Amino acid sequence: MTETREIENPGSNFTQVLDAAAKLPGVRISRTAYLRTALKRYCTEEQIERAIADSPAVAGISLKVITEAANTSIAYETSKVTGISTLAGIPGGLAMIGTVPADLAQYMGHLLRIAQKLAYIYSWPDLFADDGEEIDEATESMLILFVGVMFGVQIAQGGVAKVASMIAANVAKKLPQQALTHGVIYPIVKKVAGYLGVSMTKKLFANGVAKAIPVVGAVLSGGLTLGTFLPMSKRLQKHLASLELTKPGHRTEEAEILDVEVIS
Repeated sequence: MTETREIENPGSNFTQVLDAAAKLPGVRISRTAYLRTALKRYCTEEQIERAIADSPAVAGISLKVITEAANTSIAYETSKVTGISTLAGIPGGLAMIGTVPADLAQYMGHLLRIAQKLAYIYSWPDLFADDGEEIDEATESMLILFVGVMFGVQIAQGGVAKVASMIAANVAKKLPQQALTHGVIYPIVKKVAGYLGVSMTKKLFANGVAKAIPVVGAVLSGGLTLGTFLPMSKRLQKHLASLELTKPGHRTEEAEILDVEVIS
């Protein structure tokens, strides 16, 4: 297993938060279990098995079904972050995060959960193929790009689109390791991590208070609400839905990203 590489400052501050969040209980999503649960209301067992073995796109699952499943996942995850976090209540769950503030790691953990679910329903391969505690470099890089899209970093959208094209062109069932860690995508990853490090964590690491974090602001000190999580999730959903990876040639229908009603 490749050890996680720390991206140069200020991106290293952001990757420290991301890596800590990825270690929290419940953050990693099983692609197989998720796709089975998300699709069981809409698809035959044969379609589900094909979606798991290859992808929902290859299985011929309609974009309407994909959109409904994605919206359901967003509603579920949003309802979780608006209440008391289950991650914070697990004994020892936050002990591993070291100098990363608990509320920031929690929030990032929820972002990683919905990023994984949206990636899998929109036909991306498994992000955590290795069950080890540390995430590998390619996975770390991909998650940085996904979170960058959620925060509205334009260059991150280009990075995600390039990776999606590589996966689609090679009919790959895993992330393009070389491109994400040493190749054409990695410079983009470094820039995105640096931007997020400045905009999200610089003041927190300097002052040690969650209220100092731009963008997220008071939600970290007063509880996690749909005010930031929902639009960020929808932003990633819209971008993933626009990629060719989820639109093989046999598809002609268009799916509209509908607003979801948050489950109370």
